[in-house]
Amino acid sequence: METTKVRALGDAELRDETRKIAEQLFRIRFQLKLGQNEGVKKLRELKKDVARFKTIERERALGIRGTATAVAPATKGRKAAKEAS
Repeated sequence: METTKVRALGDAELRDETRKIAEQLFRIRFQLKLGQNEGVKKLRELKKDVARFKTIERERALGIRGTATAVAPATKGRKAAKEAS
């Protein structure tokens, strides 16, 4: 699932989707242990989805959702600082 779609989900929906993906991940891992190698690509995809969901949950918990990181303005060199004063 794309990050923009995940961010559009509410908190309850996000937890619900995380639970569903975790269950799918468990099932695919179980199938791989039984020798069914059809889900390797799906396994990678689900692992990334779980990480994406947990990252967004953590962002919301910390209150940093949607805030851009501010870049400090460039400082003037010594010569320019002396001239300004």
